[in-house]
Amino acid sequence: MGKKILLKNDHIPGIQSYDVYRQHGGYASVEKALKTMTPEVIVEEVKKSGLRGRGGAGFPTGLKWSFLAKPEGVARYLVCNADESEPGTFKDRYLMERIPHLLIEGMIASSFALGAKTSYIYIRGEYFYVARILEQAIEEAYAKGWLGKNILGSGFDFDLHVHVGAGAYICGEETALLESLEGKRGNPRIKPPFPAIAGLYACPTIVNNVETIAAVVPIINDGGDAYAQIGIGKSTGTKLISASGHINKPGVYEIEMGITVEDFIYSDEYCGGIKGGRKLKAVVAGGSSVPILPAELILKTAAGEPRLMSYESLADGGFATGTMLGSGGFIVMDESTSIVKNLWNFSRFYHHESCGQCSPCREGTGWMEKILHRILEGHGKMSDVDLLWDIQGKIEGKTICPLGDAAAWPVASAIRHFRKEFEDYVQKPSSIKDVKHYYRLHEAGTAS
Repeated sequence: MGKKILLKNDHIPGIQSYDVYRQHGGYASVEKALKTMTPEVIVEEVKKSGLRGRGGAGFPTGLKWSFLAKPEGVARYLVCNADESEPGTFKDRYLMERIPHLLIEGMIASSFALGAKTSYIYIRGEYFYVARILEQAIEEAYAKGWLGKNILGSGFDFDLHVHVGAGAYICGEETALLESLEGKRGNPRIKPPFPAIAGLYACPTIVNNVETIAAVVPIINDGGDAYAQIGIGKSTGTKLISASGHINKPGVYEIEMGITVEDFIYSDEYCGGIKGGRKLKAVVAGGSSVPILPAELILKTAAGEPRLMSYESLADGGFATGTMLGSGGFIVMDESTSIVKNLWNFSRFYHHESCGQCSPCREGTGWMEKILHRILEGHGKMSDVDLLWDIQGKIEGKTICPLGDAAAWPVASAIRHFRKEFEDYVQKPSSIKDVKHYYRLHEAGTAS
């Protein structure tokens, strides 16, 4: 059984409430931080831990914290990015639903370390019911003296607020999130300046993911060195994985970094193998924005080494033969999956969610959706595959924020690894139509 840190108590009845959470060691990190540690010591412990951002980018958290500007007399802010909108990713929702006080505890301790007296949890609009859970937990924390004035007699004043977004994927990008939090249209900002210098209300700001902030709690409780001993190499600690697709046991799993991908997919402790005993075809390892890999490359690297659930191993080989751990949205596809149809679904999403600020993304995502739809409907041309490749290349790296890259990478990797499937849709439109007709009948319950 793998080690659990964040979800070790998620099975306990009533753990959502303050009383039960406190009975099982809740808020111990705040006591330790405020009574025995300085902000500088906490930042050093987070650096020692090797914790990397769990929202997708994987940037070292302690290093990010150390960039925070500290001008005299200027407010600082910590903003929790709970705008979990990446298709295939739902682990932050699970954590906030099941153990809301863990996030609140992490927000208090992290804000103390950063010198922030007011912080925000920005949560996606579709998580409205989760926001209510968080607000209830925050009320409990205020009532018990963990929030407000002079917490634990330490002289540290701290207020925490939940802000519900309006359901925009683009607001998962940290500067678009800050624009939205300020009451403006959620368009990404040009950087520099970075949020650590001029973020919320033009003040120094750190934006961290839900899972990242929750991980600060065990780091303070047990020490950065103890956290760093879990995992492998620069991929330290544990990671929450949202597992979905054609597997027997979909759900949220906390894994130790460094287990093999094969073990994660096939062991009974985790995904429990492919549903119906079918063969594995492909995996999207870190949410819809990361490159898709065929079975032979997701299980083993190009050099023949077992692929591990870590930042470095999944990225081994670059995008030619590797992918990214990303946000941990692990989507498994069996042999019945149409890669082209799946890609069209992703492209529809990115076209819909583009803010329209950058023309390569605004125009390119629309054209990719249209071309993929044309291919799926049996009206495609062989030149369409090359056209898709050309368009994605004109989007990647040419936009203000990473949404352009997120839209381009799935297209590039799907063509790179499954080009024949695209060509089959073009060359054999009648057979594709027959298959689509069969599934329509099947869904209607009339197929034999």
